[in-house]
Amino acid sequence: MTRRCIDLGERGLVGRITEILEIGERDDCALAEDGERYLVWTTDMLHRRADFPGIATPWQIGWMTVAVNLSDVAAMGAVPLGLLVAAGIPPQTEVSFVEEIFRGMKGCASRFGTRVLGGDIDSHDELTLVGTALGRVEKELVLRRMGAVPGDLLCTSGTLGSAGAGLRVALAAEEGGEGIGDPGLRALTRRLLEPSPRVREGRALALSRSVTSMMDNSDGLALSLFDLSEASGVGFLVREDEIPVDPLVGRVAEDDDDALDLALTAGGDFELVFTVRPERIDEARQACELTVIGEVLEERVMVIESDAEIRALEPRGYQHMMRL
Repeated sequence: MTRRCIDLGERGLVGRITEILEIGERDDCALAEDGERYLVWTTDMLHRRADFPGIATPWQIGWMTVAVNLSDVAAMGAVPLGLLVAAGIPPQTEVSFVEEIFRGMKGCASRFGTRVLGGDIDSHDELTLVGTALGRVEKELVLRRMGAVPGDLLCTSGTLGSAGAGLRVALAAEEGGEGIGDPGLRALTRRLLEPSPRVREGRALALSRSVTSMMDNSDGLALSLFDLSEASGVGFLVREDEIPVDPLVGRVAEDDDDALDLALTAGGDFELVFTVRPERIDEARQACELTVIGEVLEERVMVIESDAEIRALEPRGYQHMMRL
C-alpha cells in the first residue's frame, strides 16, 4: 500500500529522512565544529497560505520569517551571527509589498543584534520565504534537547497560549471582514505575527550553566515535551496549575479547559522550554524570568497533574504535514 506524507505526519517524515541522511541526534539547530566553538545552523520555510493569516502585513511576514529562525538559535544558547533569505515571489506582486517584507526582516534581525546578509530571489506561484540563520556558541555552553535527568525541574520562559488565541482572532476577523479594534485582541494578534525569539534569555541560560536540556516550543508545549522526552529518554510530570497561561487568552477561550488547551497545543509562542538542575534553579532565575511547571521522571511517561487527577499528556500540537 502506498503511503503518503500526510499518513506519516511531519515528525514521522522527519524521522524517515534523518534515517536516510544518517543524522543521529535532532536539535533545533545543526552543529558544526569551529575550534573551541560550535557553529549552529537552522532553516525554516514559510508559505503565504499556510503560515500567514490574511491580516498579516508584509512587514509582519518579514519579521516572522526572521524570528522563527532566531528562535532556534536561541534554543541552543548561541549568539546569532547572521541570516540568509531565499524568497519565491509571484511575478504580479507589488514592489512595495516586497519592500515591506524585507523591511520587516531587517527590523527583526536588528532588534536581536544581527542582520540579513543576503540570499536569493526567484519566481514562484505562491509567496514562499526560506530563512537560514547562523549562530555560534562555546562547546561547553551549548544547550541541546538531550541531557535532562530524573529530578530536574521542568521550566518555561514567558506565558503560553497567546499566539494560538491570536490566530483565532485573526481567523475570525477574516471571516467577518472586520478590523480588530479591541487593544487586547490586537495584542494577541501581534504576539502571533510578531513573535519575540528569546535570544537574550537563551544566551543567559547557557551562561548560567544551570540548564540540562532545552528547545523552543514553537509547535506547542505538549509536542515539545515529547521531543525532549525522546532525546533524553526520560518522562515528564507537568503540573496543570503551574502552566503560565497568558491572561489575555481568557478573552478568546471558551473556558479554562480551552485556555489550557491553547497553552499546551496551539504553538506559535516561541518560548523556551527547558530543564534545570534543582540546586541551580536560583542561577536560572537570575538568567531569565521563568516558571517551574513540573519535573523530570525516570520512567518514560508523560503525565499532567491537576487537583482532581493525574492523566496522560497527549502529543498534540502544530504539525505542517497535518495541514495538507
